[in-house]
Amino acid sequence: LYNESCEEQLPSQRGPELCCTLDNIPLISKCGTLPPESCFFSLICSTGAFMVMLVTLLRYAHVIEKHQNCVLNMASLSTGWICAAGLAIVGNFQVDFAKVLHYVGAGVAFPSSMLFVSFQVALTYRLAKTQEEYWIGHIRAGMALLALIALVLSGVFFCQESYSLQHTSAIFEWIYCMVIMFFYGTFAFEFGGVSVDTLIVLSKGGGLPSFSLTAHKPEISSGPGHHQAENLSIL
Repeated sequence: LYNESCEEQLPSQRGPELCCTLDNIPLISKCGTLPPESCFFSLICSTGAFMVMLVTLLRYAHVIEKHQNCVLNMASLSTGWICAAGLAIVGNFQVDFAKVLHYVGAGVAFPSSMLFVSFQVALTYRLAKTQEEYWIGHIRAGMALLALIALVLSGVFFCQESYSLQHTSAIFEWIYCMVIMFFYGTFAFEFGGVSVDTLIVLSKGGGLPSFSLTAHKPEISSGPGHHQAENLSIL
C-alpha cells in the first residue's frame, strides 16, 4: 500500500491517512513501530544485542589466545558491548512511543558499531601473518568503508525536510545495517580455530598467556571438548 500510494502525487491522494509523508518514511525503526512488527523488532534487536556481546567476547578471547591482549582489543570489546546496549534500547523503545530513549539508543548503537568494525579492521591487519589473513583484512576494510559512507549519507539525508532525501536516508540505513551484519559474518574465518583454550581464556578473565595451554597441554586440543568448541564456533 505504501509503494502504491507513492506512485500518486501527494496533493492528489485521498484517504484517511496520507502514506507518502515524512512521518511514514520506511526507516528501520518506523517499520517496527506497530504490532505485530514491533514484537518481532524487539525480539530481533534483543537477540541481536546478545549475539553481539557473545561474538565480541569470543573474538576478544581468540585474539588473546592466538596473539596477546592489547589496547586495540580492549577498545574493540568495549565498543562492541556499548553497541549491544544501544541496540537493546532501540529495540525495546519504539520511536513513536518513546522517541527520546529510542534516539539515545540509536545514537549509541550506530557510532559504536562503526567504531567496532574500524577497530577490528585495524586489529586484523595488525595480527595478519598469511596472505589469506591479509585478504580478510582487505574485505573488512572495504566493508567498513562502505558502512561509513552509508552511515554518513544516511545521517545527512535524514536531517533534510525533503521526502525524497529522507527516503534515500532510509535506503542507506538499511544498507549500513546489512553491511555490519555481513561484517560480523566474516569472523567465521577466525572462529574456525576456536578451541577449549579460548573458553579457558575467558574463564581466567583474559589474563592467561596465549602460549601456556598450547605449549604445555596440547592434548587439550583433542577430544570431546575440542569438538564442542568447534560446534560453538560454527554456531
